[in-house]
Amino acid sequence: MINTPKSVLIVTSEFPPQPGGIGNHAYQLAKHLSVLGFDVTVIADQRSGGQEDFCFDKTLGFDVQRIKLHRFRILMYMHRFVVVLKTITHHELVIATGKFPLWLVSFYSLFFKRHYLAVIHGSEVNFRHRLFRFITDCSLKRFHRVIAVSRYTQSLVAHLGLKTVTVIPNAIDPYDWDLNAKESMGLKGFPKLLTVGQLSNRKGQLEVIKHLPKLISVYPEIHYHCVGIATESSRFMAVAAQLGVTAYVTFHGLKTQAELKAFYQSSDIFVMLSHPTKSGDVEGFGIAILEANYFGLPAIGATGSGIADAIVDGDSGLLIAYEDSSAFISAVQTLLKDRDGFEIRAKAWARQHEWAWIVKRYVEVIESLI
Repeated sequence: MINTPKSVLIVTSEFPPQPGGIGNHAYQLAKHLSVLGFDVTVIADQRSGGQEDFCFDKTLGFDVQRIKLHRFRILMYMHRFVVVLKTITHHELVIATGKFPLWLVSFYSLFFKRHYLAVIHGSEVNFRHRLFRFITDCSLKRFHRVIAVSRYTQSLVAHLGLKTVTVIPNAIDPYDWDLNAKESMGLKGFPKLLTVGQLSNRKGQLEVIKHLPKLISVYPEIHYHCVGIATESSRFMAVAAQLGVTAYVTFHGLKTQAELKAFYQSSDIFVMLSHPTKSGDVEGFGIAILEANYFGLPAIGATGSGIADAIVDGDSGLLIAYEDSSAFISAVQTLLKDRDGFEIRAKAWARQHEWAWIVKRYVEVIESLI
């Protein structure tokens, strides 16, 4: 425990109960700092009608201030400016996570002498738009410390020559999952491939679909299960239809935590063939990989993104080039051949990334500032 509570303000672009990696990270960081004795306040956008957010916030051991939704986005931005302005003077440390929070907090650092810490994930520091990249680069220079969630994310800001960047990986909280009971979804197929995440170019579901014709020639009973917001389901299924593999793909949509646990426990291999998009959208780490590992599910991930930090190649899973079908088939064969060994190693890797341990690295950084 920390003897003297320290006051921390976290300004984030996402926050539960709505899905999102940045939001989950901000929530876990706030929760675990609060448990350690920090006085934490979170400023986040309202992402639903309001009642769902309100009920969720009431269960937390720290204060959350929501920026109300408005059909005119400029009014939300103005409201956020005011709320941060009123709150920032009451805290010793300000943590920014997400694109707009990076910009906003760096702006206020010009006027308020506080300790400033940025957490960078990936896409928000990889803009193709020159103006956005310039603003982000200038913003990062205003922070006393910058924490990157992976070495890949760190490499995205290497051109700035910052001496203040530290890599602290993403983490999971085992208390979010009930391992006492074995769940079963009765999923079809063997092997059952699983990807968890919003259907998007970045997450790589489309790449897996493109590999299915060759995978089916080796594993005729194979099936690909996708869990997450199905924003691109029509386009992706159209590609599956062109390839003649629609019968081998199921989009399950967004699921609850309990349902997601059942998917992890019922699948054979987790897959995330993420790769940078033309717009600069990238996978900074891939927290779902650690969640899958926690249930003993090994992963196949793509090189060239933060996923390389989430997988120990040959240990908790395998890394391949996302477009290489032969490598994909070989990876599936390798993981199935040594299922027990990969399961043991995947679980061990996940345990090294529990928030109870990772938060201590954040505390070391924070206490070096305050």
